[in-house]
Amino acid sequence: MSLLLLGGTADGRRLAKKLHQQGVSLIYSVAGLVRQPDVPCEVISGGFSQFGGLVEYIKQHAIVAILDVTHPYAAKMSATAVDASKTCCIPCWRFHRPAWEKQAGDLWQEFISWETLLPALKDKKTVFLTAGQLEQQAIDALTANEQQRQLLRTAVEPKVTLSDSMHWIKAIGPFNLTDELALMKTHNVDALVSKNSGGESTVAKIQAARALGVPVYMLERPTLPKADEIFTDSASCERFVVSAFNNGLTINGRTGP
Repeated sequence: MSLLLLGGTADGRRLAKKLHQQGVSLIYSVAGLVRQPDVPCEVISGGFSQFGGLVEYIKQHAIVAILDVTHPYAAKMSATAVDASKTCCIPCWRFHRPAWEKQAGDLWQEFISWETLLPALKDKKTVFLTAGQLEQQAIDALTANEQQRQLLRTAVEPKVTLSDSMHWIKAIGPFNLTDELALMKTHNVDALVSKNSGGESTVAKIQAARALGVPVYMLERPTLPKADEIFTDSASCERFVVSAFNNGLTINGRTGP
C-alpha cells in the first residue's frame, strides 16, 4: 500500500525524502520534461496515460492516498488527481507553497489569463518572459509588435516557433539576485512577466524588478478543485501524512502500512 506523490517541484522532492525517512511507502510521479528527481523511492516518469490513466494506475498499484505537490499552475494535473481520488474513494491531499505577496516598491499588475495580460505589454520595449512554456498564439501576439524585443527563459527548449525578436534563454533555478539584476540591466528590461509561483528558487527576479523599478505583469494562480486536505506549510503536511499512515490509513478495506 503506497502514497502516490505527484511531484516535479523542489517541494515535492523534499517531502518525498522526508516521508521516506519516516517509513511512508511512496511512489513519486514526475512529468520528466526537465530532469529525473533524486529521491529515495520508486519514480514513474512521463504521466499516467502509459498505464491507462491515473485511475487504472491507482487500482493496479494499491495506492491508498494521493499527495499533490505539483506546480501551483499545473491545474490540469491537480484536477485530474481530485477526480481520480473520488472515483477510487481515496483521499487527495495537496501542498502548494504560499504565493508571493506584494511588498513596498513592487509595481505589480495582476491578470487572470494571457488574453488579458498581453495587451498591457504593447508599449514595452524589452519584455522578460519567465512564465514557463507559451502557446504559439501567445508567442505570435507578442512578436507582432515590431518595436519590441522579448527574452524567453525556460528550462527546456520551446515547442513553438520563435520570431527573430525573441531570444530564448535556457536556465533552471534557483536564481540569485546578482545575476537577475545583471540580466535585466544588460537587456534594458522594462517589463517582467511571471507566474506567482512562490518559494525561494525564483523569487530573485521579483526582487530585481523591485530594485530596478521594473513593473511585473503577474499571472494569478488558477482556481483548483478542493482537495481533502490543503497545506501551505511543508512541516504540517509531513506530520499529517506520517500520522495518517502510522495510524493505519484505511481506504476501501485496504490498510496502509
